[in-house]
Amino acid sequence: MTEELTAFGLPVTGRIPRELNGRYLRNGPNVLGLEDPRAHHWMLGDGMVHGVRLRNGRAEWYRNRWVRSAAVAGKLGEPYEGPVPPDDFAANTHVIPYHGRVLAVQESGPTPYELDEELNTVRPYDFRGTLDGAFTAHTKFDAEADELHAITYYPVWDHVRHLVVDRTGRVARTTRIPVADSPMMHDFALTRKYVVVFDMPVTFDPAAAEAGALVPYVWNDRHPARVGVMPREGGRIRWFEVPPAFYSHTLNAYDEGTSVVVDLTTMPAPFYTAGRGTGGPSALGTPELERWTVDLAAGRVRRRTLDDRPQEFPRVHEGLVSRRHRYAYAASAAEMWQAYLTADGVPQDRAFSNALIKHDLLRGTTEVHRFERGAAAGEAVFVPSLESASRDRGSGVGKGAEDDGYTLAYVHNPERGAADLVILAAQDFTGEPVARIHLPGRVPLGFHGSWIPDA
Repeated sequence: MTEELTAFGLPVTGRIPRELNGRYLRNGPNVLGLEDPRAHHWMLGDGMVHGVRLRNGRAEWYRNRWVRSAAVAGKLGEPYEGPVPPDDFAANTHVIPYHGRVLAVQESGPTPYELDEELNTVRPYDFRGTLDGAFTAHTKFDAEADELHAITYYPVWDHVRHLVVDRTGRVARTTRIPVADSPMMHDFALTRKYVVVFDMPVTFDPAAAEAGALVPYVWNDRHPARVGVMPREGGRIRWFEVPPAFYSHTLNAYDEGTSVVVDLTTMPAPFYTAGRGTGGPSALGTPELERWTVDLAAGRVRRRTLDDRPQEFPRVHEGLVSRRHRYAYAASAAEMWQAYLTADGVPQDRAFSNALIKHDLLRGTTEVHRFERGAAAGEAVFVPSLESASRDRGSGVGKGAEDDGYTLAYVHNPERGAADLVILAAQDFTGEPVARIHLPGRVPLGFHGSWIPDA
C-alpha cells in the first residue's frame, strides 16, 4: 500500500454478529519509499497495521497506518517525539494486546511500539523501563497465570533470554539460556510447566553483516538442531537433538505425563533466510503441520506429520495457550508459496490454492474453506463467542465447545482489487461466510494479528 486510508461505515455482505465488539488488527511489512525492488527483502518492509472496528453488528471503520519509527516519521516529514530507542525499527511482525495497551512487535532487537485506539503510534514501549535488550514478535500469554512470556535473541549475545512480564506490565523475571552461534529463534512454546526453545541451524553470520547483508543469518550445517525444555520458573535446561529442519511457528503446546507435546509448522532443510534471488526467504518446500513429542523420561523427540498440505500461521483459541487443545486454524495462500519456492528448490506450482484450514486434532480430520484463484488468505484468528468468552474469562476454556466462535481473516478480493475481512462461523467452517466486510484498499500478504475485544 502506498497510502494510509480511513473509511467509515464499511459495506457488508451478510451479517456481522452483534456480539463481535472490538478491533481486528494485523501487522505486516509494507516498505515506504521503495526505490529499487532488487535490493528489497520483502520481510523487512516498514510495519503497517491494518484494522477494522466492529460494534453492534456494524463495521464502523477501517484504517491502515505505518508504525512511526524515527525513520518512517522522517520519510513522512513528521516530527519524532522523544529519544530514539536502540535498533529502532517500524515493527512489522505482530500486533498484540496486553492489559489495555496495543503493541506492535518485532524480534531480535527493536523495542515495541505502542499504538492508540485508532492505530496512531504513541511511543516506544519498554515495559516501564524494565526491558533490557531485545524483545520478540512471538509472545505467549497465559490467561490463567496472567503472564506474558517471551524468548528473545540478539546477534551478539552468547545466549537467548526467557522473559516473564507480569500483570503490572513489567519484566518480572529474566532467565539466560546459553547457546552457540547466535541462532535465530523466531518462535517458542509454552506449557503449564515448561518453556520449549528451538535451536535450529539458522545462525548469525558476522561476515555477512559486515558486508551489509540485509538479513545476516545463514543456514549453518555445522550447527546441530535441537530442542530445549526448561522449567517455567527457570533452572536447568535439557537439550534433545533432532534432524535439521526450519522451525516456523508454534500452534500450541501442553504437558502430557512425562512428555511435552508441541504442534508447529516446519519447512524442510535447508532454509535460506536471506533468500536465493527471490527478494525474500526461500525454502526447498512449503511448511506443513507437525507434532513434536518431547519424551522427558526416554530422552528423545518423536516427530509426526499431522497434515502435509502447505499451510502457515497456525492459531489456537488464545485461552488455551499452554494447555491441551483440540482445534487449530491455519492459512494457505498460493501467492506466498510461490514467493518461497525457487528454481534451485521446488519449481513454482500454479496449482496451489487459497484456503483456510480447520484441524480437529482429536479426530484427525480437517475442514477446508476454499477461496478462488487470486484470493490470497491471510492468518485466521479465532474469536470465541460472547457466551463462551464470558464463561472462559481468565481461565482458559470452560465447559463449552472449544470451537464456539468465529475466525477472522483478511482475504484479497480479486474482482474488486481490494481486501475483505471474512468472518466464518468456526462450527460451520466450510459454509458461506457469516459476513464479508469490504475494505477500501488492498491488505497485502503480511504476518500476524489479534482480536482486541472491547473491555
